[in-house]
Amino acid sequence: MAFAASLARWNRDLSVAITELGSERFFPAIIKAICREVPVDYSQIWLYHTELPPQCIYHEIPDSAVASQVDLYLEGPYQDDPFYRLSMGQARGRFYRLHELYDGDLESSNYYTRYYRETATEDEVIFLGRLVDGGVINISLMRKNGHGRFSDDEHDFLKALSAPVSALLRSHSQVAEFSKRYMLGPDIGEVIDHAFRMFGASMLSPREKSVLELMLRGYSSQASADKLGIALETLRRHRKSIYRKLDVSSQADLFSLFIATLPY
Repeated sequence: MAFAASLARWNRDLSVAITELGSERFFPAIIKAICREVPVDYSQIWLYHTELPPQCIYHEIPDSAVASQVDLYLEGPYQDDPFYRLSMGQARGRFYRLHELYDGDLESSNYYTRYYRETATEDEVIFLGRLVDGGVINISLMRKNGHGRFSDDEHDFLKALSAPVSALLRSHSQVAEFSKRYMLGPDIGEVIDHAFRMFGASMLSPREKSVLELMLRGYSSQASADKLGIALETLRRHRKSIYRKLDVSSQADLFSLFIATLPY
């Protein structure tokens, strides 16, 4: 009976999400449908594309945790994220668990020491939706330290939902408004190259533009400083100046502004 009630509830919640395809209410609806069945502490939805930096397009994270969950990730650790690598590679599945990808040895990884330890999370799973243009949307579901990992039953239940969730992510991405907003299309490479040259050109110095482009291309602070042949502290001063001139306060805000200006 418990399974039948859960299935009936899921079907009702899923039908609500389907009616919201193409609207800003879709992501909250699909997250609500999933989290009504399995307890989750942090949920994030990421858009990955080979021509763009990762973008967190929706999340349900407390303000106090955004810096460690999102901003720090965009500083460069995403390049070590196995979910990101799967998304940019030839992933064939639609549901993955972080600890399974590390075979139980997550804590000794570079990804853990650079980023994951700071998130204070114990377990994470994702739904992966591959898009028509080669991009990927991931729904990430995380459990905080002390709240326990996803049980085998919860894992199996979520995995059973992966086919409809993945299909809905793909359908949502094909709605004209979403595609236009996130610049999903075959000519995106040309658009991005032009955007890198023009973004902030009227407000930034030549050195700041060089720093900005490396930030947008996903270079870490140290890697950017090495590539430009300047001290790390000098690079940080340039970054502060860029934030001030573009009126943003974090790398996540910077990426969002960059994406928003692409159509222009």
